[in-house]
Amino acid sequence: MVDCRLQFAGRFILIFSAVAICSTQYLYIKNKQQIMFTDFLRFQKFLMLLFLSGVLSACATVDNRRDPLESMNRVVFSFNEKLDEVVVEPVARGYQRFIPPPVRMVVGNFFSNLDDVVIAANSLLQLKFVDAMASTTRILINTTFGMLGVIDLASNISQVSDIDISKRNEDFGQTLGFYGVGSGPYLVLPLLGPSSVRDAIGIGVDSTFIHPARAIYTNLDLLTVRLPVTTVEFIDKREQLLHLDKTLEEASLDKYEFVRDAYLQRRDSLIKDDGSAPAEEEPVNFEEDEIMIDD
Repeated sequence: MVDCRLQFAGRFILIFSAVAICSTQYLYIKNKQQIMFTDFLRFQKFLMLLFLSGVLSACATVDNRRDPLESMNRVVFSFNEKLDEVVVEPVARGYQRFIPPPVRMVVGNFFSNLDDVVIAANSLLQLKFVDAMASTTRILINTTFGMLGVIDLASNISQVSDIDISKRNEDFGQTLGFYGVGSGPYLVLPLLGPSSVRDAIGIGVDSTFIHPARAIYTNLDLLTVRLPVTTVEFIDKREQLLHLDKTLEEASLDKYEFVRDAYLQRRDSLIKDDGSAPAEEEPVNFEEDEIMIDD
């Protein structure tokens, strides 16, 4: 039986995440220095906290030290799967069916260019100056000559020349891991999916302080700009993962374990890419009937 203090810590972390997510859903009134929460959003926050508190009511009883909250995580995982089946996947398939590929490519390039700001900042924080310079160069080229990022000229230049300005992969969760911060327990976040305590903090920092659409241009109206942009970005990323659905369904008898182990392995690999990050306390054990995903 896992110590209930760990259960309490998990409850606090996820409730804090729910508060952070719901608190971003505010409405600006005429005086931009004041923030008004509607009664609906207050009620929404209450339901979110109530849901998470109920989910976290049972202590985890698994042997995997990297997933001590498995009982709770499986409930959230099932919730995400059902939501994806009923709402998210049908919307993503409709987006794929009715939006022409060139338009989808332009949308993906635009959001990829915004992500390069996050990548450049975290590369700099990790003292990876070459990667930071490459990502900064990508931003400059794609934002100017690529018309605000809708054309990924930087990747084309990297493919046809010896200049390596290919897209990197860095975030604040990796930055924390680079400086020796452990991943903590594995978490499945509502809507966001697989994560960990460290990566959940990283998501909060990246989205709050670094990402241009939600951090730099904070005066953008929520309902007319920020919320639609975030929604389109979410649908675009889900559409790009549609081809993996069948693979995930057929890969293992236990989809939850497969996703968890693949995620943890992938995150470990990203953090140890230069060999400077310390190893995790316990390696991920894959069952014989599971396969590994090479990204």
